[in-house]
Amino acid sequence: MKILIIGATGTIGKAVAQTLSADHQIIRAGYSDGDVRVDLGNPESIREMFATTGKVDAVISTAGLAGFAPLAQLQDSDYQLALNNKVMGQINLIRLGSAYITDGGSVTLTSGILSKEPIPGSASIAMANGALESYVLAAALEENRINLNVVAPAFVKETMEMMGMDSSTGISAADTARAYAEALTGHHGETLDVRDHI
Repeated sequence: MKILIIGATGTIGKAVAQTLSADHQIIRAGYSDGDVRVDLGNPESIREMFATTGKVDAVISTAGLAGFAPLAQLQDSDYQLALNNKVMGQINLIRLGSAYITDGGSVTLTSGILSKEPIPGSASIAMANGALESYVLAAALEENRINLNVVAPAFVKETMEMMGMDSSTGISAADTARAYAEALTGHHGETLDVRDHI
């Protein structure tokens, strides 16, 4: 398959690209590097990306910005970042990209464990994750030509180590990538919890 991976230069995206590259043609998309450039917060940039790539068999997004902050400190701009980039940026991959995806193809978005298991400081991220999961669940009822799914990663070991956190409870990027590969194989309207696919 010809697979477009958005966020392919990030920690999870690199692992997904490596996992899939043995059997598929990978197009790497990123904000500042990759085979093509894309700004998820800009619908016109998403349109330009698809015009550049042309038809693909699958789209996988491992990107989307949202930030941690205590509830009392969250500003309008924090919520807007999560909504405009992580939520609408990924939803627009479906809305603006579906015409470029072959029949029977798929779009896989990224939410995260915080939608179901939030921690202090995660309100805006949990909001975005939950919105993506609900959107795909509902959109799949009407979209029959391509498969729509979400992968919900847990905390990634490599990211935890970069942040100076104890990574003993984390899941490696390579193990996380397995859920994205699984999402390509017949799932539709589902949220795949990474912990169920390692």
